[in-house]
Amino acid sequence: MISIVIPVLNEAANIIKLLDHLSESVSERDDIEIIVVDGGSSDQTPLLVSRFSETSKLAIQLLTSEKGRAKQLNVGATKAKGSILYFLHSDSFPPQNFDTYIKDEVEKGNLAGCFKMKFNSNHWWLRLAGWFTKFSWRACRGGDQSQFITKELFNEIGGYDESFIIYEDNILINELYTRNQYTVIQHCLTTSARLYEEKGVWNIQYHFLIIYVKKWLGADAEELYAYYCNHVRTKKISGQPSPSEALINK
Repeated sequence: MISIVIPVLNEAANIIKLLDHLSESVSERDDIEIIVVDGGSSDQTPLLVSRFSETSKLAIQLLTSEKGRAKQLNVGATKAKGSILYFLHSDSFPPQNFDTYIKDEVEKGNLAGCFKMKFNSNHWWLRLAGWFTKFSWRACRGGDQSQFITKELFNEIGGYDESFIIYEDNILINELYTRNQYTVIQHCLTTSARLYEEKGVWNIQYHFLIIYVKKWLGADAEELYAYYCNHVRTKKISGQPSPSEALINK
C-alpha cells in the first residue's frame, strides 16, 4: 500500500481539485490511502475533505496536527498503514498512474525519490527550471516535486526535522542523497506557480537561491526562517512559533 500524506492549511480553494485528480490518476485504488493532515485551517478545508471522503472510492482520513509542515507530515507518516509513504503538496498534481511508477521504483531497489516537475506557467524561466528537474543533481530538488520513501527508511532517518519551519523537504532530501538513495522518476508532475505569480518570478527565485546558499554555508533553522519571513513572507506565518520557539520545541 502507498500512503499519500498531504499537509494542508487553508487550502479550501485547492484541496478538492487535488483529491479529484488523485482519484482519476491512481491505477490501483485498493492499494492507496490518502491522509490529509490539517494544521488548524480557519477556512472550510476540513469540512470539504470530510465531505469528499464520504463518497470517494479511495480511503481518505483527515487528521489534525500542530501547524508546521514537518510536524504535519510526521503525524501523517505515524498513522500511515502503507509500506511506502508519498508526501505531496496540496498544489502539486502527480502524473497518471503515479502509484505504479512509484511501486516499480521501489521494486527495483530505489527506496526514495520524486518525479520530474513542470510549473503551470509559460514563463520561460519557470519552464527552464522545470526542465532541469529531470536531472539527478541535488540542487534541482524540492518539495514541490513530491517525495516517495519507504516507511522503513523514513523511520530509520527519523522523519522530518521539526525544527525547520521551512526547508524541511530539503533536509530530508539531503539525508537521502548522503545515503545515495534517491531517484528521479521521468514522468512529469505539475505544480502551481502561484507564489511566483504573486511575488514575482525573479524576486522569489533570488530569495530561494539565497536560502539555499545560506543553508549550504551553515545557517540553522532559525536563520532560514527569519530570512524567509523578512523576504518571502512579510510577516510571521499565522499561528507559527517564532524561530527561537521552534528550536525550543524541537
